[in-house]
Amino acid sequence: MLEGMHGLKTGATGRPGEETRRHLGWSLRVVLWSSDEGGGTAMPGGDQELGSYYVGVDVGTGSVRAALVDQRGTLLAFADQPINQWEPQFNHHEQSSEDIWAACCIVTKKVVQGIDLNQIRGLGFDATCSLVVLDKQFHPLPVNHEGDSHRNIIMWLDHRAVSQVHRINETKHSVLQYVGGVMSVEMQAPKLLWLKENLRETCWDKAGHFFDLPDFLSWKATGVTARSLCSLVCKWTYSAEKGWDDSFWKMVGLEDLVADNYSKIGNQVLPPGTSLGNGLTPEAAKDLGLPAGIAVAASLIDAHAGGLGVIGADVRGHGLACEGQPVTSRLAIICGTSSCHMGVTGLKLSQDLDDLAILYLATVQAIAFGTRLITEAMESAGHSISTLFLCGGLGKNPLFVQMHADITGMPVVLSQEVESVLVGAAILGACASGDFASVQEAMARMSKVGKVVFPRHEDKRYYDKKYQVFLKLVEHQKEYASIMKGD
Repeated sequence: MLEGMHGLKTGATGRPGEETRRHLGWSLRVVLWSSDEGGGTAMPGGDQELGSYYVGVDVGTGSVRAALVDQRGTLLAFADQPINQWEPQFNHHEQSSEDIWAACCIVTKKVVQGIDLNQIRGLGFDATCSLVVLDKQFHPLPVNHEGDSHRNIIMWLDHRAVSQVHRINETKHSVLQYVGGVMSVEMQAPKLLWLKENLRETCWDKAGHFFDLPDFLSWKATGVTARSLCSLVCKWTYSAEKGWDDSFWKMVGLEDLVADNYSKIGNQVLPPGTSLGNGLTPEAAKDLGLPAGIAVAASLIDAHAGGLGVIGADVRGHGLACEGQPVTSRLAIICGTSSCHMGVTGLKLSQDLDDLAILYLATVQAIAFGTRLITEAMESAGHSISTLFLCGGLGKNPLFVQMHADITGMPVVLSQEVESVLVGAAILGACASGDFASVQEAMARMSKVGKVVFPRHEDKRYYDKKYQVFLKLVEHQKEYASIMKGD
């Protein structure tokens, strides 16, 4: 099921696959992002008598979070730890894999305090789609002109490779159809090309391994260099059916990655939740404060973990059209620290409360209209979506939730557990442990419906008209972008 779990996002053009857009600090990405909210306490209400526990670790943009989760998907303990970021110049954003691993060790040790470690059955990781660079001995390499090898991660939000992504898109290679027709500067191929063209001697020629951050974490825990199908399909142009496309890498000037059967970027690719190697290595077990040999799962992108934690819930008894239907009739929306689809135009500049309230409402509605645009694009491509599943910080906002129901005309399901991303990571560990027969079974057991918000149909005609205006704005934005890109 997870092989196809790569989502769509829209930017100012409304086209899936476009790069990130920010607006007013709110965010939305469909099956693509997570919240960075913190805590640090044991959770009340857990059944301590349940026999098996799982640890989920979520590496976000600004912090690492971990949770201890039982077989019913209840969070029993939570901890978070900030991680460092560097911005040596405009559009360059870097992190350290050593710093991130150290933060993982801190939070996992916290969440298992006072627990019988023999009851911990599995470990799952999710993380942002950042690029980790190591040499042939798995030591960090610098991704910066300063030569600082401690900073060996190009973050997901880094936009240094603008020139490279334009050249890649000009090839119009067939693999681009799998990323919305246009590759984003936030994907890995342009960043790899930037490293080759700008840091040839200090980084590129010495590199032995390029990992997506989720895959780096599972390697660090197990010593297994296998990659998750999730990361490679979504950010690296890998095809679940065909594998790597040699012609693409040669066409864009990265033919050296084809050597040795793609050993530098991954030649063993596994579905998320697959148990890796012999489980947690003794060294990693000591670092994390967990038992050696427990199952460690192939990883997920962070927001996909949010989707995993919410989309498979048992919905019987809630009067939803998706009951008894394939999970493909459901769409997960993860609303965290990522970006919304569309800005707002035509609002006057003012600072009184009424105008700010209008701006706020218009922004919330614009995000919901963007969601409707995505669902319609998916339906035109053959999908049939009947229900939205929402998690992340904005799930706590009643207006945001109700606007999504009203504007899309679909019911919105909210998860009982707010920390759906961490539940998703724990579900990976549960699958790897063998305690559940399938990912689907684990989702049904560990994901819970909290509340269902149904659309109010009295304003449907009004929102249909506003949606037509929204579509005009999308078209105009494309025209403006075309003008600005012209000679």
